[in-house]
Amino acid sequence: MPDLPLPEDVRALVAALREALEARDAQLSARDAELEAARAQIAVLAGRVEELERRIGKDSSNSSKPPSSDSPYAKKPRDRSLRGRSGRGRGKQPGARSSTLRQSADPDERTECGPAACGCCGADLDEATVVGVQKRQVFEAQPPPPPKVTEYQVVAKACPGCGAVTEGVAPAGVTGRVQYGPLVHAQAALAVCGHYLPVARAARLLATLTGVSVSAGFAAGVRARAAARLGPFLDRVRELLREAGVLYADETPARVGGRLHYVHVACTEFLTAMHTGGRSAEDIDAGGVLPGYSGTIVRDGYAGYQHLAGALHAWCGAHGLRDLRGVYEADPGGQVWARSMADLLISANAQATAARAAGQARLSDAQLAEITAWYRGAVAKGITDNSGRRTRAAKDGLRLARRFRDHQDMILRFATDLAVGFTSNQAERDVRPVKVQQRSSGGCWRTLEGLADFAVVHSYLSTAAKWGIDALDALTQLFTNGPWLPAAIRPGIATDQPPPVGVGTEAMRRFREIINSAFTTVRSVRGTWIEGLPITPLHCAARAPVSGVPRASSVRQASSGLVTGHDVFVSEERRPRHETFAMGASLQHGKLAQH
Repeated sequence: MPDLPLPEDVRALVAALREALEARDAQLSARDAELEAARAQIAVLAGRVEELERRIGKDSSNSSKPPSSDSPYAKKPRDRSLRGRSGRGRGKQPGARSSTLRQSADPDERTECGPAACGCCGADLDEATVVGVQKRQVFEAQPPPPPKVTEYQVVAKACPGCGAVTEGVAPAGVTGRVQYGPLVHAQAALAVCGHYLPVARAARLLATLTGVSVSAGFAAGVRARAAARLGPFLDRVRELLREAGVLYADETPARVGGRLHYVHVACTEFLTAMHTGGRSAEDIDAGGVLPGYSGTIVRDGYAGYQHLAGALHAWCGAHGLRDLRGVYEADPGGQVWARSMADLLISANAQATAARAAGQARLSDAQLAEITAWYRGAVAKGITDNSGRRTRAAKDGLRLARRFRDHQDMILRFATDLAVGFTSNQAERDVRPVKVQQRSSGGCWRTLEGLADFAVVHSYLSTAAKWGIDALDALTQLFTNGPWLPAAIRPGIATDQPPPVGVGTEAMRRFREIINSAFTTVRSVRGTWIEGLPITPLHCAARAPVSGVPRASSVRQASSGLVTGHDVFVSEERRPRHETFAMGASLQHGKLAQH
């Protein structure tokens, strides 16, 4: 049918409709573009939310953040700790030394509390027969006595023969017209360095407890005076640390005058040496212990120790567990390998601990092969599962899996060498007083010299405590005859070395009772001295290996030899609570599906 000419009004209507359709199409296209932009923005915001949630979820249990950064308002899960259960009950353990207050056989004062009259008939009981006595004793602190003042009169005499005048000689250390004695210096240093008190509070406390009024300036300067006397001690400790087979190293930041500095520590179970500096290799070497050291250094993953090529390195297992926990909690479904690797480290540590307790020199070849197979299988699965994924959790998981792949020898050093500990907790415990002192003094140090002096003095007190020497005894000897020096790397060789000067004196005994009641410090132990270490039944019990630690559960070995591909082995049976990796999310133990 041929097209018929349309009236002008119809043509105008068609044109208007076409324009409306074109406008609608343009509007729809603009909305589509806006939707695409919104989707892209939502994806970006979702990624940011995921990243912020990941950051907020990090604390001291799943990252390297210090415990002081944990929120005091967030409810902590019961299984946040990576520490395994010991199997012992709560509270005081059987066989532990009692600290119960007991009656004295020779009280200073006796007061008789007898009845004046009969409670039944009212008869006088002054001459009545005593038929029973109950003893009730009250232990009360006494006001401190006034300080003991000793005057040394340096007499000058003229010779009757030639007329020359000769003066006497004062005892060593008596140089001023008025000065404090060694015990006052030791008490002030104990309050400032041993109990981390600010100098003004330390001065007031000493005046209250001992009757000796010292100024805040004296309390502030006693730390530097103690550090100046500890040169021979530091030289001796550095010499012994270089002879040790295994060292534990760590560093912690300290804010000084608005800037960040670091305190480094190198230590063993019986020795501690700390120094200040930055985080560079030169600052680490400035301690005089690690350069040229050829033993094993147990440390965290900080790259500043890589220049120490002459030593073997072992990575702290606790740091590894925290990193594994962090990536697992961010993506439980995609980071199963992290749970498996954590189970491996805990199981291997249990086997190493049991082997040491049994006196074995090393783990068996079968145990080492099983540990290595499990380790490589978990690493392979971690790399495969996270390759090609672009999420932040996948990138973190891939980075961590590659780190475990590249540093297998360092991470498993505790299993291949039983002399190496699983963690660097020894170093972290020894350097922690830096943070305690910083928090008690307003959150920062005024001068770098004060921080350096504290590091030196605390090296001395930490080493003395490891040898069982009371801090006040060690400080008294320091200000009397010079520092106490450790006889060897560890106790064990009989020696005639006496306790530090001042042990057993009445003044020392009285001040120790006062200061211990104020600070709840550990009392000095007495007994047979072996290389300066007093041995008592309590001390022997504390040093004895912990018994009753269950061995790790059996791990299925699917094939002999090394594992290749993506086979990951986990326990066939559910491990006890103390052996499982403490995580908030639940994951049933069992076989991991082969990828």
